[in-house]
Amino acid sequence: MKEARTMNILITGANGQLGREMRLMAQESADRYVFTDVTEAEGLETTFLDITDRQAVFQMVREQSVDVIVNCAAYTNVDAAEANEALAERLNAEAPENLALAMKEAGGLLVQISTDYVFGKEPYNIPCREDWQGTPTGAYGRTKLHGEQHIIQSGCQYIILRTAWLFSEYGKNFVKTMLNLTASRPALKVVFDQVGTPTYALDLARAICTIVAQYAERRQTPWEKAGIYHYSNEGVCSWFDFARMIAEYAGHRDCDIQPCHSDEFPSPVRRPAYSVLDKTKVKQTFGLNIPYWTDSLKECLSKINNR
Repeated sequence: MKEARTMNILITGANGQLGREMRLMAQESADRYVFTDVTEAEGLETTFLDITDRQAVFQMVREQSVDVIVNCAAYTNVDAAEANEALAERLNAEAPENLALAMKEAGGLLVQISTDYVFGKEPYNIPCREDWQGTPTGAYGRTKLHGEQHIIQSGCQYIILRTAWLFSEYGKNFVKTMLNLTASRPALKVVFDQVGTPTYALDLARAICTIVAQYAERRQTPWEKAGIYHYSNEGVCSWFDFARMIAEYAGHRDCDIQPCHSDEFPSPVRRPAYSVLDKTKVKQTFGLNIPYWTDSLKECLSKINNR
């Protein structure tokens, strides 16, 4: 076994939800992190990097002697992707290919964040496994699946982590939206016919750091743990259940939250009705202890209240 050494870790999309949590994790790490994005955030040191520019990606990887890339950047507006599929393809498929090819040259590891939206067409009623065929129902899921395929075809060392229903104290997400709506409205309708599992971005960041640390211990080519994995918090709920818990924990009991069907909120894309992810593989391979979603929701709300 090779002795672990300090690594150079490049984070893309460092000013987004997951990127911000990776910044927190970096404070506890002996590794050297380079945080990149195409936008700036007040008070955060950010290096500009357009990951759709292949030459810029290769140059950054070479100059910074990058060992690991964690790609937190993506086009994530599910509805808008239907009208902007070419842009979504650039960010979700072509950009990860650039990162993969750069890491292939560097002999390093790419950690790619993917999505439960690679599923959806098939009426699954048991948790989705990594080896099931992707059946996306919209442009967002298609482009993310294309990104996975490009990475695999590149021949680089990769970890693809499919996740779902991401929330945190940063950026725009369902938790923060529901906090605002349940505090300001007397009544609210939330869909109950879409079922999945929320994922606290900080928990995902912790899992990524565990995976990267195990890679640092081995640094083998090929790495026997490379591949596709699923990660979300434990448990299952609908968006309605999620909203009810947010309101309850926040003390917003004056808002009457009622369940409704998805067709009451017309959308250009059909979202997965059931996209619970089976996490057996990631838990067994990396020894992860994954928190239950309500426990992580409480942790997130506590941090929001203390900001």
